[in-house]
Amino acid sequence: MDNTAPPYSEARFEEIKKEVTTYIKKVGFNPKTVAFVPISGWHGDNMIEPTEKMPWYKGWTKEGKEGTSGKTLYEALDSIEQPTRLTTKPLRLPLQDVYKIGGIGTVPVGRVETGTLKPGAIICFAPQQLSAECKSVEMHHESLT
Repeated sequence: MDNTAPPYSEARFEEIKKEVTTYIKKVGFNPKTVAFVPISGWHGDNMIEPTEKMPWYKGWTKEGKEGTSGKTLYEALDSIEQPTRLTTKPLRLPLQDVYKIGGIGTVPVGRVETGTLKPGAIICFAPQQLSAECKSVEMHHESLT
């Protein structure tokens, strides 16, 4: 915002907001659930504390489970709602890597996106349709049950 002509221009902010709103709609999100905050990263305006250099900016509001509002980027980031875990869906675990460790066996590594993973579960790997039993589940070298 500090690099526009004139500096901290409301017209430039509205122009960028319109372009981003169009993009957000194209990728399938509702723009009413997004907070638009004019900031200056160089000077720190509207990042943690409201600035007086943009008297035209009255703050942001967004829809969601909790209708929230604020003035700063910090408040906007703090208002992001954590997505719900889809534990009732089938297990989806995209593999990041596979290690073959002597004495232990094959260790697939990934992140559970949906479903649940427990020791003793029979897992089917697609697209090869290979099945295996889950011997243990660990996260950061700690066993989970």
